[in-house]
Amino acid sequence: MKILGIDPGYGRVGYGCIEVINDQVVVLGSGVITTMPGETGAENMGERLGEIRRDLLVILERFKPDKVAVEELFFVQNVTTGIKVAEARGVILVTCYEAGCELVDVQPTQVKMALTGFGRADKKQVTEMLVKVLQLTTIPTPDDAADALAIAWTTTLKRLK
Repeated sequence: MKILGIDPGYGRVGYGCIEVINDQVVVLGSGVITTMPGETGAENMGERLGEIRRDLLVILERFKPDKVAVEELFFVQNVTTGIKVAEARGVILVTCYEAGCELVDVQPTQVKMALTGFGRADKKQVTEMLVKVLQLTTIPTPDDAADALAIAWTTTLKRLK
């Protein structure tokens, strides 16, 4: 089974794809979709959301995942940023749904708990455990790609299937 994990954003969308073969997890690839604000510094969200959709369609075609795990949003400080990320997450969900992928919502605390046993673990603890469970030689970069791999790996646990 191929699982694509997605860490939503509107400037950077992290993605990471794994495949589970006979209880072994193999990393197929990871990276980020990057969008840029307009030349004047004013953001055109329509263009950025369209770019996310186009790039995500290429990723879906490349990996052909059976399941897509998308991190749920958690924000408490900057509502404006949260709304933009929510818009990007909506585009991600619709794009994956239309591509025929099974969708799974994953909470940030579920990822932290699955990897470290502590729902409030810091990013360093999470990435160190990610390297161990995926048997990687280095920490995936940028952070958004590492987060997406962690999201994908978390869905391999029975309680999230």
